[in-house]
Amino acid sequence: MSIVSKNAICALATMLAIGILSPDPNAFAQAPSGAAPSSVLPTGGGQALLDPSDTVILLLDHQSGLFQTVKDIGLPELRANVVMLAKLAKVMKIPVLTTASEPNGTNGPLIPEIHQTAPHAVYVPRKGEVNAWDNEDFVKAVRATGRKTLIMAGVWTSVCVMFPALDAKAAGFKVYAVIDASGDPSEMASRTSLARFVQGGIIPTTTNAVLSEVHRTWNRPEAAEIAELYALVSPNYAAVIESYKKAQEVAKQSR
Repeated sequence: MSIVSKNAICALATMLAIGILSPDPNAFAQAPSGAAPSSVLPTGGGQALLDPSDTVILLLDHQSGLFQTVKDIGLPELRANVVMLAKLAKVMKIPVLTTASEPNGTNGPLIPEIHQTAPHAVYVPRKGEVNAWDNEDFVKAVRATGRKTLIMAGVWTSVCVMFPALDAKAAGFKVYAVIDASGDPSEMASRTSLARFVQGGIIPTTTNAVLSEVHRTWNRPEAAEIAELYALVSPNYAAVIESYKKAQEVAKQSR
């Protein structure tokens, strides 16, 4: 069984265990009036995890032409994972910035699903710079969010994610690289990128981990929408949800 499938089943087990709950206002630690709720619980849970209130998602150069060169992950899976990040951002109201170095050239335009799925995403055009962090407008847009945790994904991982990730880390940001929402021309490039990320202090992660870290608890009003997102990162989870719903219907009819 894959790690993704195991995580999805664990998430379902949690959902089955708690049943249908009304959102608990104390699910997360309360912040002073006017401030964003803290993602750290009184138990200390969440200290080492993503804080959605301090996070911005950067989707870099997910261009249709570049997609054709990706060899370290299947294109349908890559596309689904990118869309999941966009949907998660919309559901959880996380800012999204997109960019492309030269969308009118051979690299092609951004895949349309990103802005269709996350209409609040802001596109920052570049003037041909390979490294998004070389573009003043892009860096200004990142800083304007006021957030210090950057979730990056892009094509290619070894260039379009690597370069701005290292520069952002040097500028004082906490940076995550979503490996399975990014792609490289070869397995060798992917493995080398992963090693360089770790050496540079960048945190490698996956779409499923990002989803789960932002999700944190089923005891929240977005629970149903979040459950649908798990089906994107683990297609078999959709079948699990369907069987669960059917079992609930049968149980109600037999009462």
